[in-house]
Amino acid sequence: MFATMKAATTAFLLFTAFTSASAEDKGILDAVDNNGAQQLQLLEDTVNQNSGTLNVDGVRKVGEIYRRELEDIGFAVRWVDMPQSMARGGHLVAERDFGEGPNLLLIGHLDTVFEPDSPFQRFERDGDKLRGPGVVDMKGGNTVVIYAMRALIDAQAIKGGKVTIFFTGDEESVGSPLTEAREQLIAAGKAADYALNFEGGSPEWGVIGRRGSSKWKLEVTAKRAHSSGIFSDDSGAGAAFEMARILNRFYGEVRGPLGLTFNPGMVAAGSTIEPVGSAGALTVSGKDNVIAETATASGGLRFMNDAQLRAAERLMRGIVEDSLPQTKATITFQDRYPAMELTEANQALLDRLNIVHARLGLEPAQSFPPEKRGAADISFVAPYVASMDGLGVAGSGSHTVDEEMDLNSLRQATRRTALLVADLLAAD
Repeated sequence: MFATMKAATTAFLLFTAFTSASAEDKGILDAVDNNGAQQLQLLEDTVNQNSGTLNVDGVRKVGEIYRRELEDIGFAVRWVDMPQSMARGGHLVAERDFGEGPNLLLIGHLDTVFEPDSPFQRFERDGDKLRGPGVVDMKGGNTVVIYAMRALIDAQAIKGGKVTIFFTGDEESVGSPLTEAREQLIAAGKAADYALNFEGGSPEWGVIGRRGSSKWKLEVTAKRAHSSGIFSDDSGAGAAFEMARILNRFYGEVRGPLGLTFNPGMVAAGSTIEPVGSAGALTVSGKDNVIAETATASGGLRFMNDAQLRAAERLMRGIVEDSLPQTKATITFQDRYPAMELTEANQALLDRLNIVHARLGLEPAQSFPPEKRGAADISFVAPYVASMDGLGVAGSGSHTVDEEMDLNSLRQATRRTALLVADLLAAD
């Protein structure tokens, strides 16, 4: 599909690979290097401030640190509050208009998965290895955004265009209702010509497609009776067997299409099932000699595009409706993240990144397989604008106490981002 575009781009890359970096490139890259110590200090300061998604005050404090940095380079910064009932910190939005030209949206997030009760709280350095909560996901990426823009402004390399920086406060656990939590991000995407997201990455890959994510919940009721009567016409099969039937058929009949996965993350059956708190815990009661009268299963569903999602939902509903005797089951679905579909516009963005790679002496980045990448905030804007992700720092162990970043990737990611942003803002 992209053969003609790729051939033209390859020819251009071969040409640019043999040319030296321009004087303008050199000025930008020198500015990145000159600010390296400040950038590292910003990373340390923000990593040391806990900003677990549910730590509303901590999320806001990280936002205030970024506010000072962005106002210092001429951005107008505002805070988007969320309703108190949502229990989320809100979003930071920074904008600067440099004159006529393209509108560029740069996306990050303020929160991490590590709440204040986590034992993993502090920034540590061991040579070129940096450890700490969110050092990769994604406070490292946020510093890339800020210091790429600082370098461009220091080098006076921006001639026009508008840049909007949107750092959400609840990427790791989006607030509800989703429509309100992402309303302004989607609006920013609709207004933009290009959108770049700075989740962790590496120079080997560019993310121009990624799966979407939704939720499903299965609820089963059956007739309570003495276990000796199970399978009889009067007592029926019970809720546990009906749930098992459904899940087994999901596995056998819905599974298969590339990138489609569905995981029953929580399963329970018994006489009664009661929710505990708001964290998803359940209390189950029952007896071995009593037929389970209720069962539930809930989980996530990952998909490559909307058509694949809806086809899976139809199959799952059909299986649910084919009930065993004396049972009744229902399934509900909740849309969350749309898929970021692989498009020609996204491929063109990757081609432009590879022009930057050639000027930096890097090998061309390949498209990361969409079926291997999960959902992210870029997914909300991808239906409306040319989009690319994976532009942040390189590391490992995200979402674990072993989260670690390669310090060299901070400089490399900032250098390539600065050149890419300059090129996109100069685009016709």
